[in-house]
Amino acid sequence: MRSQDLKTNTQNTPRIIFLSEVAEEKGQNGPTSAEIRERAFEIHLKRGGVHGCELDDWLQAERELQEKYTKNNDGETKKK
Repeated sequence: MRSQDLKTNTQNTPRIIFLSEVAEEKGQNGPTSAEIRERAFEIHLKRGGVHGCELDDWLQAERELQEKYTKNNDGETKKK
């Protein structure tokens, strides 16, 4: 019975949607989850490996990489 309660609770829990998921769904050029994960880990190490800031690291990595992709796409558009 308890496992059913847990299953129900996880199904009703709101899910955070990251920019990478939205970009992948729309087929837009943007950072992949693997790229974001790698950058987030670099940020984590730079922070001194302190745990508890995983979401902040992920969001920062996502922002940085999205800006990079946006700049690259703007440059390609201007070259054409």
